[in-house]
Amino acid sequence: MRIAYLECFAGISGDMFLGALVDAGVDPKLLHEAVASLNVGATLEIKKVDRSGINASKVRVIVDGTSAEAAANSTHTHHHSHHEHHHHGRSLSVIRKLIENSPIATPAKATAIRAFELLGESESKIHNVPIETIHFHEVGAIDSIVDIVAGAAGAHALNLDAWICSPLNVGGGTVECAHGTFPVPAPATMDLLQGVPTYSSGIQMELVTPTGAALVRALNCTFGPAPAMRVDKIGYGAGSRNPKRFPNVVRVSLGETDNISSIPGDTVIVMETAVDDLNPQILGDFTERALQAGALDVMCSSVHMKKNRLATLITILCDRAHVEPLQQLLFRETSTLGVRIREERRACLDRKFVNVQTQWGEIKIKIGLLNGVEVNAAPEYEDCRRCAEQHSVPLKMVMQSALAIYQTTPHP
Repeated sequence: MRIAYLECFAGISGDMFLGALVDAGVDPKLLHEAVASLNVGATLEIKKVDRSGINASKVRVIVDGTSAEAAANSTHTHHHSHHEHHHHGRSLSVIRKLIENSPIATPAKATAIRAFELLGESESKIHNVPIETIHFHEVGAIDSIVDIVAGAAGAHALNLDAWICSPLNVGGGTVECAHGTFPVPAPATMDLLQGVPTYSSGIQMELVTPTGAALVRALNCTFGPAPAMRVDKIGYGAGSRNPKRFPNVVRVSLGETDNISSIPGDTVIVMETAVDDLNPQILGDFTERALQAGALDVMCSSVHMKKNRLATLITILCDRAHVEPLQQLLFRETSTLGVRIREERRACLDRKFVNVQTQWGEIKIKIGLLNGVEVNAAPEYEDCRRCAEQHSVPLKMVMQSALAIYQTTPHP
């Protein structure tokens, strides 16, 4: 099992993460091509620098010939809502479309989009405005888009089974945000790091940026001490500042581990409650609302409660970012008086999609991969249902046909 261990003893930012990837062997050409494909007028400058005696790679985002870093020192200073009259901002939907239209690998796109969704969700919560009114200021947005998209493309190129991260050193002091002076971590960073182990070594500077925090979250990092592994590559990514006797770098170690049980895999939040007095019609409506509110899955099962009452056990799976809105939805829309919330480890197959052409139209096939080997294939229900309705044929026939075409057609 191939893993990466991120050591954030000097925090993490988007440019530090990119530097560590390059230093660990990611082909710079891949990052340059990913940035060029975005067509936002940005390029990358990669060079070697010294950080307290450590030879590290420094990546700078250049926008129209000047450093984006100087104009966008921290992502959090450049998130604005509509009423602030910024006409040169990009909304989340615009950024999502920009990423979706780029030619980078599909899993990398998903990571990049998730990182921006996390940033948007944090800003939305902090400013109490709808997520689509959040605008990422022009220069700050380009800096963040480049860091996140190139970072996602580089991370995916490493072909790892898991990312593990040390506790994050957030730094100290204060930072200037769009709405005033705040203590470090800045509000957006603080929100993104909920549930993540952090500490401050006393260094009076901001060490974790919102972009860095969003990347760590979007990569589904688990947190803890260095795992048992055979390291074969090490990379150091440099931050912009170079304080005395404090190596401002993030270190990534790549290697193999034999013991899968030593890897704390992907985690998921499980929310659960049992209700014995809820109208089934309301329950059906709640299930749809929960999925729209960001739940990964919603399950309802029959249980027997006290006083021999038949009841429904509602179980919701979600990520950390959606716990609060889903909790509020449970209390508002159901009759529950309490919710159990826990974190569980889960193992997931890697997934990819292949389109097949049936006589009724194109259907997506979801492929499950274990260590790169296909172990499962299933047609997407919504595609099959659409074709079945349009052509008045049985759903089962469409599903069987799509799977048969996939199984008898060679795929790269």
